[in-house]
Amino acid sequence: MRLNVPFLWAVTISAVFAGELFQGFPLFIDKFKSSDLGSEYGRIRTIPAIRFQADGQSCFAAQDLEHIVIDKTFACAKDKNGHTLIPPTLTEFAQTFQEDVGALVGIQPQISQGTEMQKKSVFLTLNKNGTHFLDAAGRPTSEGYTIDATDSRIVITGASPLGVWWGTRTLLQTMVTNQGCFPTGRGSDAPGWGERGVMLDLGRHYYPPEFLKEMCSFLSYFKQNVFHLHLNDNLFINHELQSEEEMWRLYSGFRLSTTSSFVNGLASPANESYTRSQFEDIQHTCAQRGVTIIPEINSPAHALAITKWKPKIALRGDPSMLNISHPDTLATMKGIWQTFLPWFHCKTVHIGADEYSDQLVADYSKYVDELATFISHAGKQARIWGTFPPREGGNYTKAIDVQHWAPYEDNPYFDFIQNGYQVVNSDFAFYINTKWHGYFPQTLNKTLIFNGNPQGGPYRPFIFDTRNATNNALFDEAGILGHIAAQWSDYGPSASTYLEAYYSWRDSLPALADKTWGGDISEQEYDAIIEMLIRSAPGQNLDRRVKSENDVIFDYQFSLSQPGAKTIADRSANRYNATNYGCINHYEAVRFSNACFLETPLTSKGRNYSLSFWIKPDVSSDQAILFSGSDSALYSGYGSSSNITMVSGNQPYSLNYSLPIGKWTHVVLSGRDKRTFLSVTESDSTQRTMEFLAKVEPKGVPGSNGVMFVWMPIAVEAPLKRIGHGFSGLMKNITLVDDHWGAWP
Repeated sequence: MRLNVPFLWAVTISAVFAGELFQGFPLFIDKFKSSDLGSEYGRIRTIPAIRFQADGQSCFAAQDLEHIVIDKTFACAKDKNGHTLIPPTLTEFAQTFQEDVGALVGIQPQISQGTEMQKKSVFLTLNKNGTHFLDAAGRPTSEGYTIDATDSRIVITGASPLGVWWGTRTLLQTMVTNQGCFPTGRGSDAPGWGERGVMLDLGRHYYPPEFLKEMCSFLSYFKQNVFHLHLNDNLFINHELQSEEEMWRLYSGFRLSTTSSFVNGLASPANESYTRSQFEDIQHTCAQRGVTIIPEINSPAHALAITKWKPKIALRGDPSMLNISHPDTLATMKGIWQTFLPWFHCKTVHIGADEYSDQLVADYSKYVDELATFISHAGKQARIWGTFPPREGGNYTKAIDVQHWAPYEDNPYFDFIQNGYQVVNSDFAFYINTKWHGYFPQTLNKTLIFNGNPQGGPYRPFIFDTRNATNNALFDEAGILGHIAAQWSDYGPSASTYLEAYYSWRDSLPALADKTWGGDISEQEYDAIIEMLIRSAPGQNLDRRVKSENDVIFDYQFSLSQPGAKTIADRSANRYNATNYGCINHYEAVRFSNACFLETPLTSKGRNYSLSFWIKPDVSSDQAILFSGSDSALYSGYGSSSNITMVSGNQPYSLNYSLPIGKWTHVVLSGRDKRTFLSVTESDSTQRTMEFLAKVEPKGVPGSNGVMFVWMPIAVEAPLKRIGHGFSGLMKNITLVDDHWGAWP
């Protein structure tokens, strides 16, 4: 029997609270006070956990930080051993660190270069001999670092600039959880595995570039270094119910858009794809925080977007599969890759290659080999999903990395690692599917994260089977590259909003990040600090928090404004005054007509809000915007319908309700955790509350337990940027309330 040695990579963690990262406002650490566990110089509280030996003497206070000093010997050094081909220099990492200090502490330390440490400074340098930082397999890792603190300065020494960057995450998190102080002492840290991150299904659901960049900031804060983007796919086919004509009409997406003549028309939907400049920006922004984008163009299955573009290479009977025996198929796929490979600033790319016909294994193996060889000639490593292992006839080169995902497709340790393949663990123990699925959950299983070793203890990347230890590798198995948690959008873009994808990971992904790094935080310790760390993560505001002095965020009472006034005063303590673009004050209301609108300094408010207003439409409208923002919009009618509609991610969610014409109605749009409601009180005192729902349509495909469709709640953020636009009528008493204000200090 093979035994798994318990893996004790790091120790620490407890809790106190920090505060809030607000939209456009700094987070001031000095305001935060411990509410439960108090401050202990002998512990630092971070996710992932870190080994740290405190001397118990004192601490370095965040407010004393005046300088970030870069060791000039290494100012231009880059990590050449990581996953990215565009690694930041030590200086570039220092600049991002400076921005984060400003966001979390509210100060702006000066950056300089030097060779000596200064008082009231953080000194960033490299270890000339970084080989003492080892991963779980005993190999050198460029991601390791040490952190040394006195009460007057902190030194972060990395195996590379990336290691230094991870050290700055430890520093910031400790400042948050330890009341703005970093204990004096010394810590040493390195990851157990080199790939740690997530995969997101962009093929079936478009995600805006800004969302992807914010996700990279979130991942980086918890030392995740890979963001795998699944760039093409289609809805699943029900072969028993759907004709081939119906199969061709299924939703599909290919998310890269270019003017190259060879792939002209491939991007779909065209308005929901990324140009080269957008994709470059995503990659560069993520790399600046230590996160590498790994792109996937999937074939020969899951390829309906490709066969719609070139139908002649489709497999008869299933247009989502390529006919790999067709003479044009391989040339077509090589042409697609040749077009987009120059876009990809990473060492590894993913060619998909899962769930193809088991009647064509020999052709499949040849196809995979040909495509992998083509990609290797471009200087990149190819990766596939675990499919057709050698015992099932698969015969493709061992130069390909394998991403294990399903235990019914392979036994990764025996099928692949024992046969000489390198494996990334994406076992579907941590698969999630947005909104609904007949088999997979919608959030990560936190209990499994902390108890996923069948021999006792937490989950780790060497664990392929959380029930049977004999299927697992040893913790120091060199054939394991790391772990990537996958989130799928099996039922298409209308099933969920893009921010719901974030919430599927939000609460438990940092716990998984601890375990895939090698940390040893307990579940109790994790629960005590996770909310404060999520809310302090710099470079993002995925919760869409808005700073407010109390529960009332804004309150517009138009009776206090002069007719034609350019500025509409906010009566709340926040003074979020709105700007009037062409609308006319009408006694206590404002009259909207044509294209006039009001604009606020806010864009969007996340969950748990109430947006209330009075409205009196002049006419029935099928395309009038009442409120719009960066994440959503509220329409008084949409398309050819006059029904109230919320739009998020270009997807409409309509109610069976229209506003009365020529009469005042009191309306409250409210977000309650995972649900969104509209309550109305009409002029005759009739009251009703309606819920916005998403229609999820599995259509009986595998994994749906035969379900054809199901109505599910949907969480839509409050749209705040503009009030009105194309709406004709009166509005008054517009108020936004944060229903969870005061839940945290």
